[in-house]
Amino acid sequence: MKKSSYLAAALGILIGALLVLTVNSISTRNHRYNVRYGDWRKLNLILDEVQKNYVDTIDRKGMTDAAVTAALAKLDPHSIYLPPAELENTETELAGNFDGIGIQFNVPNDTAIVLEVIPGGPSEKCGLLTGDRILKVDDRVIAGVNFPQDSMVRLMKGPSGTKVTVTVGRAGTVIPFEITRGKIPVHCIDAAFMVNDTTGYIRLSKFSRTTREEFLTEGARLMGEGMTRLIFDLRDNTGGYFDQALNLSNQFLDKGEGIVYMEGLHRKRDDYKADGRGMMKDIRLSVLINESSASSSEIFAGAIQDNDRGVIVGRRSFGKGLVQEPMYFSDGSGIRLTVARFYTPSGRCIQKPYGDDYQYDIYKRYEDGEMLVKDSIKVDRSEEYHTAGGRTVYGGGGIIPDIFVPLDTTRATNFYIACNRKATQMRFASAMFDKYRGALSGISDFDSLEKFLESVDLPSQFRSYAARVDGITATAEEWNETVPYLKPQLKALTGRYSQLGENAFYKFYMSQDQTLLTAIESPSEVSFTDN
Repeated sequence: MKKSSYLAAALGILIGALLVLTVNSISTRNHRYNVRYGDWRKLNLILDEVQKNYVDTIDRKGMTDAAVTAALAKLDPHSIYLPPAELENTETELAGNFDGIGIQFNVPNDTAIVLEVIPGGPSEKCGLLTGDRILKVDDRVIAGVNFPQDSMVRLMKGPSGTKVTVTVGRAGTVIPFEITRGKIPVHCIDAAFMVNDTTGYIRLSKFSRTTREEFLTEGARLMGEGMTRLIFDLRDNTGGYFDQALNLSNQFLDKGEGIVYMEGLHRKRDDYKADGRGMMKDIRLSVLINESSASSSEIFAGAIQDNDRGVIVGRRSFGKGLVQEPMYFSDGSGIRLTVARFYTPSGRCIQKPYGDDYQYDIYKRYEDGEMLVKDSIKVDRSEEYHTAGGRTVYGGGGIIPDIFVPLDTTRATNFYIACNRKATQMRFASAMFDKYRGALSGISDFDSLEKFLESVDLPSQFRSYAARVDGITATAEEWNETVPYLKPQLKALTGRYSQLGENAFYKFYMSQDQTLLTAIESPSEVSFTDN
């Protein structure tokens, strides 16, 4: 027992000595570093020490990306780091073209269905048609296996000149198409048509490289059809290229009228004014916005509002008044760094306050009742400015419309909600195309399309389809309440399979679009009666 006690004591002393030696060996390396935040010395020292002394192998790429992301997060919500794949997607979306096969599709029932074959693109040249079901891409089965939609896109996209085999189902026949990928134009105008004899409608989804060219083409066409008034729909348009917002604003303003100015700590004030050569200076204008209209959309809406050039209709815009400048790195990544604020001609910055709840601002607007009641809009009275005609406008949080239109939440029966949850309407439209493929494919004008869709009694067929396929039924009272707003939706979804595409969708849906209807019924000249 004595021997054991002595041995244990000796081991304890030895282990203790080793611990002291270990701690001392580390502590002898410790010394106080001089840091200077002005030259980022502290960050460099830390990373250098990690590289030289960390216990395990270092993922330098991961650490670098994490450090950059964390650093930019301390700035504003729009200064961000974009890894290579993300940057490529962002650039492609705004560039106006990408490499691929040239189709648009949706996935209503776990199978991709071709909605549009882009004219002149690789798919059209090979013979793909609207309504084709995409079963396989090369050897990869993508139908009926819950294949993610974004993964479908990645399989079909690829460098120009490369080949891909797309196997489709068409009228019970399986057809493989070998397609050589090419440059595909990406359009930013979703729809452009005449609402009536004098009023045109254009819906713009983003401010891309091709925006000015597309807008001038469609605008000239509508003017040729008799347009003297335009309803310009910027709802859900999150922005894009700054110069395209300038180009479009310039189409409507007289020479010397302000469009926007930018200024930042390291950017002196830079004013942008109209040159007076726009082709739509005499076109009456109404601009539609909502809570998802941001950035370049707000530049355009602000320029129109501050110059009293037209009427803004809808709900308060997003509130992004910051200008990002891109920086690219050799590994394919990049950052978007906020370098200035933009100001509308009256001098207001419409950037909303940013803090921890910035990303949840839209939800807060719902909670505060702003989506339903104009008086619930949070207005910063200290940010008061005046338009060219003396009207009062406010900064500090988006563009407040001249005519407020609440979100419509009243028309939703249990039957309609149940169908929405299962996307029954979209799958029904696909089934209608299968049934009436020959007729729909040959229709190229709206009157003929409306006459045809009325003749096939879509509501009655839908009621049977919903019960048979999804087990969703409606009482007679519920059905009568649902039909008035369900019928235009069915026409819109089915009509887009005709040659009219998205124009058919938006024109049919117009009867249920309260913001658009309000704009049509309201004057497009600014009222000064409140000033």
